[in-house]
Amino acid sequence: MVQERQQRGKLIVFSAPSGTGKSTIARLVLDRIENLRFSVSATTRQKRAGEEEGVNYYFLCKEEFEQKIRNGGFIEHEFFFDNHYGTLLDKTQEVIDAGAHILLDLDVKGALNLKRLFPENSLLLFFKPPSMEILKQRLQGRGSEDEEGLKLRLERARLELEYADKFDEVIVNDNLDRTVESVTAIISKFLYNT
Repeated sequence: MVQERQQRGKLIVFSAPSGTGKSTIARLVLDRIENLRFSVSATTRQKRAGEEEGVNYYFLCKEEFEQKIRNGGFIEHEFFFDNHYGTLLDKTQEVIDAGAHILLDLDVKGALNLKRLFPENSLLLFFKPPSMEILKQRLQGRGSEDEEGLKLRLERARLELEYADKFDEVIVNDNLDRTVESVTAIISKFLYNT
């Protein structure tokens, strides 16, 4: 009896400047596509009440995290607010080897590194705001940025937008419902050739 070979999972990456609506789009798309799960990152920050190992994060001590960096154990990683965060290469490989599909939220450099590591089974989607002025209004509407923080986010957005042409698809999020429909169709076609 010939055993059918398990199909490998695929990787979908969302990248966008802060304030573009990427997290909302991700949540809505995850509700619509079967066998697509959100990536679980690793961190050195302390576990909060109610968080579970392997569900919310993989919790590592600083030494473990730094050892994995030295050994090439991350697809991408960064350090902010006194903690390390990153996407574990081995955990990602386990999930796709099991045939499940993963949605990852990565910065542009992390996304491009993932494409280098998984060129055949990854789809990179970049979300753009309709304009920089609208992005500024969205960020101001959050009320979470002071003037300096807003300036830094807008500068970073301009830098990130320079990478858009390196992505498989670029989507302008000017209407949430339309964007979610479009993204769901793009991902479904990539995953299931529909």
